[in-house]
Amino acid sequence: MTEPSKLLLFTGSYSGAGESGIHVFQLDPSGGALTLLDEVKGIANPTFVNVNAEGHLLYAIGDKLNSDGVKEGEVAAYAIDPASGTLTEISRTGTMPAEGKIQTSTCHINRDADNRYLIVTSYHGGNIGLVSLDGEGKTVRLTGSAVHTGHGPHPERQDRPHPHSATFSPDERYLFVCDLGLDVIRAYSINYEKGTLEPQGDTKLHPGAGPRHFAFHPDGHSAYVINEVDSTITSFTYEADSGKLTTVLTVPTLPKDYALENTCAEIALSPDGRYLYGSNRGHDSIVIFAVNPATAELHFVEHVSTRGGHPRHFALTPDGSYLIVANRDANNLVVFARDNESGRLTFTGNEAAVSKPVCVKPALF
Repeated sequence: MTEPSKLLLFTGSYSGAGESGIHVFQLDPSGGALTLLDEVKGIANPTFVNVNAEGHLLYAIGDKLNSDGVKEGEVAAYAIDPASGTLTEISRTGTMPAEGKIQTSTCHINRDADNRYLIVTSYHGGNIGLVSLDGEGKTVRLTGSAVHTGHGPHPERQDRPHPHSATFSPDERYLFVCDLGLDVIRAYSINYEKGTLEPQGDTKLHPGAGPRHFAFHPDGHSAYVINEVDSTITSFTYEADSGKLTTVLTVPTLPKDYALENTCAEIALSPDGRYLYGSNRGHDSIVIFAVNPATAELHFVEHVSTRGGHPRHFALTPDGSYLIVANRDANNLVVFARDNESGRLTFTGNEAAVSKPVCVKPALF
């Protein structure tokens, strides 16, 4: 008899190495309640995580100081025990060495489907790195990196390059890096033999946009970026053969009458591709749009309060039944039920306390 699947939730946060920075919860699919299963210390600021559910592995970025006291990035791999939800560290590798006084700590991590490389992104260092994995999924070494140069029009937020995420196209022929500082989405391909990143062209955003995170529609024919600096979402049609993004439209993430400070963070589509979700930090809300997949047009549905300050990240469960928000300044995870037909969210009454959560990743085991 097959064991019923278990839905685990992995979180990364801002924390010192002596604090619990990674947490593992079990989510009850019948109501959305969260039960803490494990928490991990020993790594500083594991702010973003990546889950290989099939391989029972978790990868987390972290910070360390070099001999000159400058922050550098590192990545740790953990074996996941699905029965208990506990994590056991199996490897740790430095990512990009700092050059002079410029820190190269990382803000985002991704992984190719064949489990050959991790892709790490350094907001402050202005670069992207490839970290190789061995046959057991352990981290090995940094094999290649790409460095961005230039600046955007915003004097404070765009004084230099700020790559913020790296997202694969559905067929993984291309890797799209959002650079908040340059108002550019830069496409790369991975040379798997050499372990290097090869640039394939730029898609320019409107000045002062600040592209942060990027998501493809499940059908692979359109893509969407959330722009942190000016609180907008831009949609594109996508040509898989050439990797070309063609801009369709840009919509605001905020109500017309909202005049206070706001920055955007995460973006995600429902599993069926009918609805798009984005987070507002300041307005402290999730904005919901209905998606026309044929044209990549977006139609506003509603704003929903995240019930906490600074929703740094959120994620949908694999079946789309729930959306979990990580409110960094409220120190909580908040669980919303999602209506499949309308796309609307309803607070389940379930929350969990986590200090300064930054990332939340659900996975079935």
